[in-house]
Order: sequence, then C-alpha cells, then structure tokens
Amino acid sequence: MLGRTYERENCSAARALEVVGERWSLLILRNAMFSGSTRFTEFQRQLGVAPNILSNRLDRFVEAGVMEMRPLPGDNDGHEYVLTRRGMDFQPVIIALTAWGDQYAAPQGPPILYEHDGCGGMVHQHLSCEKCDALPQPGQVNVLQGPGMA
Repeated sequence: MLGRTYERENCSAARALEVVGERWSLLILRNAMFSGSTRFTEFQRQLGVAPNILSNRLDRFVEAGVMEMRPLPGDNDGHEYVLTRRGMDFQPVIIALTAWGDQYAAPQGPPILYEHDGCGGMVHQHLSCEKCDALPQPGQVNVLQGPGMA
C-alpha cells in the first residue's frame, strides 16, 4: 500500500496531495463544489463509493479544514459536509484537471462546461505571467527557490 505522506518532499504540490491525492477525493470535492452535494448519502449515491472509503475521505477533509461538518436543521442525528474557504479555493484545480481531461480523455468532446453565473460566459483556467500577462508555453516556466525552501 502506498503511503499518504511525503515527509521527504519540501514541495507544496506534495503537501496538497497529502490532502486530496487519494482515490475518490477529487470527485468528492467536485461534487461538493459543482453539484451542491453536502450529505453522506448524496456523495455515496452519486459516486458509488464504498461507505467506509467515503467516511474516511470526509473525515480527512474535515481534519484538514477543507470541509466542515454541520448539523442538519431539524435533524437531531443528521449532519452535512460543507466546503470551507480552503475547500472552495480548490476550484481552479478541478477546472484545470477537467480541461486536461477534455483535451486528452474526452473523444466526444467535453461532457460538462463551466459557466459563470454572473454573465453566462464560459469559465476557463489558464496560466499567465503576472508581469506581462503572457500565457507561457510548455518549457517556458522555470522553477526557482521560494522562501520556504530549506
């Protein structure tokens, strides 16, 4: 079995994978973000994930501050899982991953599109340079040491 942590890596991508890198994690976040799923039964019905796996993933999201568990109004035993700001900030990653899948794994075209609720325009994720606003091509992005590098 693969480990869940990357202690030897001083890398933000590796740290993010510790939170969202397990099977089902991205789909749970996608459904919470774009399908409005909040209840355990909704996630299970929509995704077909085993209850023990789903429970584990949701518990880890709560522990990591990606979701919070809230009691359901009028239901003494029920609760829901709601994305926190940290969880919602994962939205660009889901959109970028979807774009990659649309290009390389969707022979009939994109199965879904992301629309801006405010104006109806299509939402896309892209890289751009903060200085000149250019879209860097593959091979045009250099890696530099950041302040967190030991």
